Amino acid sequence: MEQRLITFNFLLLTTFTSFFWFSSSSPGLSFNFYGASCPTAEFIVRNAVRSASTSDSTLPGKLLRLVFHDCMVEGCDGSVLLEGNETERSDPANTSLGGFSVVESAKEMLEIFCPDTVSCADILALSARDAVEFAGGPHVQILTGRKDGRVSLASNVRPNMVDTSFTLDEMMKLFSSKGLSLDDLVTLSGAHTIGSAHCSAFRDRFQEDSKGKLTLIDSSLDKIYADDLKQRCPADASPSITINNDPETSLSFDNQYYKNLLSHKGLFQSDSVLFSDGRTREMVEELSNSLESFFEKWGQSFFKLINIGVKTGNEGEVRRLCTSINIG
Repeated sequence: MEQRLITFNFLLLTTFTSFFWFSSSSPGLSFNFYGASCPTAEFIVRNAVRSASTSDSTLPGKLLRLVFHDCMVEGCDGSVLLEGNETERSDPANTSLGGFSVVESAKEMLEIFCPDTVSCADILALSARDAVEFAGGPHVQILTGRKDGRVSLASNVRPNMVDTSFTLDEMMKLFSSKGLSLDDLVTLSGAHTIGSAHCSAFRDRFQEDSKGKLTLIDSSLDKIYADDLKQRCPADASPSITINNDPETSLSFDNQYYKNLLSHKGLFQSDSVLFSDGRTREMVEELSNSLESFFEKWGQSFFKLINIGVKTGNEGEVRRLCTSINIG
């Protein structure tokens, strides 16, 4: 309990310090933005996340992945929530996303109590924040006041999304273009402490022979772990099969992800490279040794992530439905 209190106090300090930097670049955002217009907004979102996650323990990981896929493309504007042909949501890289129902459920409730007030972008950011806390992670104070974007193009997804086979240089280039540092990259990769992936996401670490047998070709992966992956994800595995990102504590938001990297049990190449590359190895070791340090850094990096490219004022709208832009 004492460790949690120390972490919480640090997060409060770093979050409020960060506020002054973000307030200058996003003047429409503020803490407790809905304090007067919809005082129960954050409570309603938190309740929706907790209720759904209690019934389905995989939802925290899905909500965290959903906000990442939203923010990295058009900024944190809820554009990934829009349905339709050629939208971000229709791109193959996003077809496996989940957690939409939680956002939509919270939106339906908010439209009853505070119609035309709370944006889907804010609901998504709050949902991801609350999902982390539900899974045992830290509570992070975040800014609200985002507007929903009106543009969602499938063609924008791939150029702005990390592929699981990326090198460190490729990831650094993409994160830098979003205003995120190398430290943010290592910290936000810790999101893989929860969630799951389809077999195809790490199949490039194996080679299939003419008899349909998989052989490990990535020497950075622990052989026993690789054998387990081959057994659970054979060459003819159903596309619906998923594997936990973290083989040890898949439902807990903790620093086990970094311990796994030290044991050569990173599921993706983009995970393993964080330990094999000298530029990030020391930070991986630090976070593997200290849950408190991970939580502190998570609060700062997550805060930056959900403020990428936010839209305020007339730059966007407050959608009545998260799945479609307003008409009329």
